[in-house]
Amino acid sequence: MLRVVERGNEDEGNRLSLEDLAREGARRMLRAALEAEVAEYVAAHSGERDESGLAMVVRNGRARVRTIVTGSGTVEVAAPRVNDRRKDSDGVRQRFTSKILPPYMRRSPKVDEVLPILYLRGLSTGDFREAIPALLGEDAAGLSATTITRLTSQWEAEHRAFQQRDLSDREYVYVWCDGIHVNVRLEDDRVCLLIILGARADGSKELIAVEDGYRESKESWAAVLRGLKRRGLRAPVVAVGDGALGFWAAVRDVWPETREQRCWVHRLANVLDKLPKRLQGRAKEGLHEIMGAETRADAERAGKEFEAEYGTKYPKAIESLRRDWEKLLTFFDFPAEHWKHLRTSNVVESPFATVRLRQRVTKGAGSRTKAITMAFKLLEMAQARWRRLDGSQLLPLVAHGVKYRDGVRVESKGERAA
Repeated sequence: MLRVVERGNEDEGNRLSLEDLAREGARRMLRAALEAEVAEYVAAHSGERDESGLAMVVRNGRARVRTIVTGSGTVEVAAPRVNDRRKDSDGVRQRFTSKILPPYMRRSPKVDEVLPILYLRGLSTGDFREAIPALLGEDAAGLSATTITRLTSQWEAEHRAFQQRDLSDREYVYVWCDGIHVNVRLEDDRVCLLIILGARADGSKELIAVEDGYRESKESWAAVLRGLKRRGLRAPVVAVGDGALGFWAAVRDVWPETREQRCWVHRLANVLDKLPKRLQGRAKEGLHEIMGAETRADAERAGKEFEAEYGTKYPKAIESLRRDWEKLLTFFDFPAEHWKHLRTSNVVESPFATVRLRQRVTKGAGSRTKAITMAFKLLEMAQARWRRLDGSQLLPLVAHGVKYRDGVRVESKGERAA
């Protein structure tokens, strides 16, 4: 029996560490779960008998002891076995297979999830020699730098499959696009990653593309968009991004029906950069008044007031604000519930923060392929935690062309008559 004793009451040999307790608890829980799984299986088929009246499914001792690596460390377990003499309609012998501990499993799937997280968040392959035993126990065999090497090769294959997947069953109402530069240690040029995320009609957000670009040029973006279109992706209703000319020129060629929404966060930064620091606090309030206006008319009024206050002395700031002005206000033609999602491309920037973190820790990936693969895997893992869009119930309406003015639905003649 396990005993927890206070320090100083027993000698070192009798004292159990917290790690020992966790490991023993994991072993007992695993054994109990396996016993319950087998008992349920045997009970479910207890009524099936052979010609002599003997049960067709019975317990059959235990398998050899296996060492399993879990999040609590390494534990040893002898899984119960089942003798199943039943045959299916084709005469194939039935066989019990544990869902908890499948044959040949040597480590918990959760441990497999830990490895890419540790690596992608900044732990180098060389650090695994020290980190893994500290986390999972000295007996955590097979978890080494070579495991990570195999994983990165697997991720590269996953990214290639991702780039070739069929998109004809996908419909994205809104997409957010950005070009993000990352360092490559062994090459002179930085990699420009072209990232596209999309919102489906149920409000869920998905990663659409992670591609290698060149300076966010029109040609690079056009190649990405044409590839998506060739694989069946239909044009989204709205594309959101900053003022990079390459992307928008490509959109007009490939998705001419898609509405354009410029990112307000990028635009605010550009406008403020053209004003002296002493004025930036007040100017920022004025810009937020434009961006947060209740109606398009209110935004136009606030824009004129901003221009009147700063235009005479700082014409470049006004020029920056007025560039593609109408495309800054596209969001007014869509549900008010979606405005906070449409006004900025931070939907891309926020999840990419983990990529930038690893960049700082590792001083950049070793190759272009590794940089792209790493970004893809980080974003794919982050995808499970992305929140749905507010007002997701309105997305199917937007997808089907329902009109909005100043965030409010415009009723059609048929609806008014009804």
